[in-house]
Amino acid sequence: MKIQLTKGDKIFLTFIALGYIAVLIYMVATGYTFSLEGVGERWIYQLPFGTGPLSRINPMTVIMTWVIMAGLIIFVSTVKVFEVIPGKKQTLLELALEFILDMTKDAIPKKEFVRPTFNIAATLFLFILIANILSGIPGVQVVPTDSGIKITLFEDTWYTPTSDLNTNATFAVLVLMISHAFAIKAKGFSTWLKSFFEPNPIMFPMNIVGELAKPVSHSLRLFGNIMGGGLLVLIISYLVKYLILPTFLWGFFGMFVGSIQALVFTILAIAYIGALLE
Repeated sequence: MKIQLTKGDKIFLTFIALGYIAVLIYMVATGYTFSLEGVGERWIYQLPFGTGPLSRINPMTVIMTWVIMAGLIIFVSTVKVFEVIPGKKQTLLELALEFILDMTKDAIPKKEFVRPTFNIAATLFLFILIANILSGIPGVQVVPTDSGIKITLFEDTWYTPTSDLNTNATFAVLVLMISHAFAIKAKGFSTWLKSFFEPNPIMFPMNIVGELAKPVSHSLRLFGNIMGGGLLVLIISYLVKYLILPTFLWGFFGMFVGSIQALVFTILAIAYIGALLE
């Protein structure tokens, strides 16, 4: 199925391209020198109660998470009535969702769990995809400094919630809990519990460690690629003084690598659920 770009779509894409060029021209014309102050740090707000890690939040993670969710809801609501001859938005959704549905059918052995797993996987994919793409578009960032917080405009990309390990760990833990809940429902509690002692009771500690390692590797893989990619872009940009590479690297890591990582996270989520249902 081929997507045809209308005049409005071409204007929008041209606007984005001109935005990149304008940022680059501004930096070259003004002799802008990038500073590494605050790189790798996070804007952390201490809540008025408690002193532990659960009493601190990253406001940008919360804000951007809600912005992405609202954007997805608005986008989907505009194509809630599917037509026989699909438009651009419907076609885009159908291509993405059909691909995920095919993967889910291949990985989930029990048909009654295909639809619930697909719903989970599609939600994760769409959210992570949009979040990662934002990391390739110049936007607003909040950088902590010694004197407080500094708000920058178009000197860096939009903040993405997937660069926060808390977001990725939350998704990974939810996938782990859902996979075991599905396994209990499909096999029964006694059969599910027995699987931890297979193929030999001596393997029980190793099976527990293996299950706990899933969310750790699941979350760190996405976090490392997104956070590491962002830091790499900033460091290279500092070395070349923002003359040639930054806009290309923003687009590459945010859109290309970000899209791949969204797909990898989704595939692993489907695989973890399917493995426990076998």
